[in-house]
Amino acid sequence: MTTLLDARTSQNASIANSISIPINILSAPGLFGQVGLNVFTATGPIRTQLSGTVAVQLPLLPVATTITLIVVRGTSLTDPVIYSSAESLNISLLGPQLFTFTASDFNVPPPASGLLIYTAFIASNILGTVRVGPESFNAIAYSG
Repeated sequence: MTTLLDARTSQNASIANSISIPINILSAPGLFGQVGLNVFTATGPIRTQLSGTVAVQLPLLPVATTITLIVVRGTSLTDPVIYSSAESLNISLLGPQLFTFTASDFNVPPPASGLLIYTAFIASNILGTVRVGPESFNAIAYSG
């Protein structure tokens, strides 16, 4: 029987255009969401469903820009990558552009601490790209 272990949300910005966070291409991708799931009571293989959304704005001088989203099981970019995608922004759209994703992580090894952490990062290949909101990152863990 499938058992819901935990569900968490990391909500950085609930409303469109409510933040203005530059995506710095000179350093590592920026963190935009992190959740810790309590999986102490897992009685079999752990499965996790992840979803998220992030809105970005083109630089002032629109040029071909690629946004990369990365989700890891852990807290740093060196941890196992669960999901990644790269998408080009539409340079003819002057307003914010929304990226959404759904990912899964199957047969997750139970962490010794009982806390399963996922972190979502965002990167851009062009200086001047800005995160403008909304931003959210969600995770649900099941076992059995």
